[in-house]
Amino acid sequence: MIVRVGGRGTSRRIAKKESDNWTGDAYREVQKKRKESAKNKYISMGRGTKRVKFGDIAETSGRPSGKGMWVSSGRGTKRRKIQ
Repeated sequence: MIVRVGGRGTSRRIAKKESDNWTGDAYREVQKKRKESAKNKYISMGRGTKRVKFGDIAETSGRPSGKGMWVSSGRGTKRRKIQ
């Protein structure tokens, strides 16, 4: 059970805790469902100068490796190479 607070803290209600779906494979499935339902809607890009259909955006596959890149630190005065 979980306590939900509403109305600027003046009301409280007890509810069942739902399963978390904001990380991992469960969230990925939620994202795919949302994208599929909104595939015919337009989104604006480039400071509002372009419009692209949401369904035309390609699927991404992971994050690129940062190996061999330089990372600055200390207000830009130092740098280190990612191994």
